[in-house]
Amino acid sequence: MSRASVSSVTKEQPSPAGNPNPRSAFSNARRRVTTKDGWLGDYDYQWLCLPSLPTGKRKQPPFYGLDDELPLVLAMASGLQHALAMLAGLITPPIIFASSLALDPETSSYMISASLIGCGILSLVQMSRLKLWRGYYLGTGLLSVVGTSFATLSTATAIFNVMYSNGTCPSTVGADGTITRGSCPDAYGMVLGTSLICSFLEIGLSFLPPRVLQRIFPPMVTGTVIVMIGASLIGSSGILNWGGGSNGCQARPTSGILELCPTVGAPHALQWGSPQFIGLGFLSFVSIILTELFGSPFLRNASIIVGLAVGCIVAGAAGYIDGSTITSAPIITFLWVYRFKISVYPPAILPMLAVYVSAAMEAIGDITASAEVSRLRVEGEEFDSRIQGGILSDGIGGFISALFTVAPLSVFAQNNGVISVTRCANRAAGRWCCAFLILFGTLGKISGVFLAIPNPVLGGVTTFLFASVIVSGLRVLSFVRYTRRDRFILAAALSFGVGDLLVPDIFTYLFDGVNNPSGGLQGLFESITIVLSTPFLISGFVALVLNLLLPQDESQRNDDEECVEVVQDLEIQMSDQERKS
Repeated sequence: MSRASVSSVTKEQPSPAGNPNPRSAFSNARRRVTTKDGWLGDYDYQWLCLPSLPTGKRKQPPFYGLDDELPLVLAMASGLQHALAMLAGLITPPIIFASSLALDPETSSYMISASLIGCGILSLVQMSRLKLWRGYYLGTGLLSVVGTSFATLSTATAIFNVMYSNGTCPSTVGADGTITRGSCPDAYGMVLGTSLICSFLEIGLSFLPPRVLQRIFPPMVTGTVIVMIGASLIGSSGILNWGGGSNGCQARPTSGILELCPTVGAPHALQWGSPQFIGLGFLSFVSIILTELFGSPFLRNASIIVGLAVGCIVAGAAGYIDGSTITSAPIITFLWVYRFKISVYPPAILPMLAVYVSAAMEAIGDITASAEVSRLRVEGEEFDSRIQGGILSDGIGGFISALFTVAPLSVFAQNNGVISVTRCANRAAGRWCCAFLILFGTLGKISGVFLAIPNPVLGGVTTFLFASVIVSGLRVLSFVRYTRRDRFILAAALSFGVGDLLVPDIFTYLFDGVNNPSGGLQGLFESITIVLSTPFLISGFVALVLNLLLPQDESQRNDDEECVEVVQDLEIQMSDQERKS
């Protein structure tokens, strides 16, 4: 496909319409709420809601662009699909944070609510595309939503481990050597405070030209980071919860409160890895597969929630659910009902800076994918400004989210699949998605329900969710040419990352031989230990350094440029074919 044909394709994109005057806007709004066409339009709701067979083929509905007029019912239905698609990804981090810090049910429930509300508010900012100065923007102007980055989840888990090991957080050691963690809400406040000051790095990165960022962080680096994030989360959380819990009961101690999972006092407590737990997780996992096979487009977009619902129904009937979290949760809640003592934890500064670099790398790929499925150009000044605005919104969102008592938020990629399936990239649907998220967060009982989900059910679902992160990373790595230089860099990076996954404690004792280090030096040692013990951080660092240091042959450079051009041509051609279908 030639450059001329590429230009002809990209020029077909419609230009945005001008802003209507207030009187016509009022008339249009009145028509939409008072007429059947305004409420329903001519959309094929039967296609959206009825189940389908894997071999069946049905005519697809029309595509709704960024600012097309959208029927109200379709806008609400699409918004609900987006909210349900991202719900599991939003509730998982606060649940894991609360479990890692042994927080009480009331605080844990609040963290889930705050996460939903914060994501709803900051997603509105990300969709806004507010013009600032000299061509700079805030937000992508696309149907882009935000959620807690899984990079934050993996890094925070490593930070919490260090806090418990050095006595910052309380823990007790049983007679059999089992370590039981005490409640440590201040650790969460330290992560919030550290992320607050580190967010200025991503704000600064947003003012660099996107092409410079892409040159520093090519697919070889970003793909490696994303793969290792997903793999480490499966090992540290997903598969452990599938077996019964990740709070220490996976060690199968012979005495103490963690002798059974999740604790000895829980309803229907069993040893970790019991067949009943494995079966519950497998039921949730299979429900996701069956929904993808036979579900309607609406259900397929919410397959993760379907898996959670089926697992919870069976677990509830079998007596595995503790309803006390639902009873203790408030009916209505909002931000700052619970507060955390925000402070800076020096050893966490370097790892959190790396998290924001990772968030910026992910944002570039996610925004590009959002523009592609929205049938917009993925090159030129407007596209570059969308990337700049998205990264800036991510950085500012990291600052504001800490004030919201929420871990750093970044652009979510899950919703691109919803846009592709529903053929609706309209921002009105995105605003309804935000409204649903804020509503779910405000209704405190919903957070109590999420907190009551048994660990095996959550583990079966999150294992699939984290595996999808790995697949996203593999897709990014598919753009690598795999020359000898590329294979060498990937092998070196994965040596550290996979090594960390298989033997997590290898770097834990690195500085034990240093006698009586000063406070500052000890903090530096702990910071280095966190980076070395977090698979995606160390593998991403190795890939980044080697990519900058190793020379590239001129012939390989030309091949890479040709490859990038071919990939862009193929993506544009595929978008053109989808537009015609």
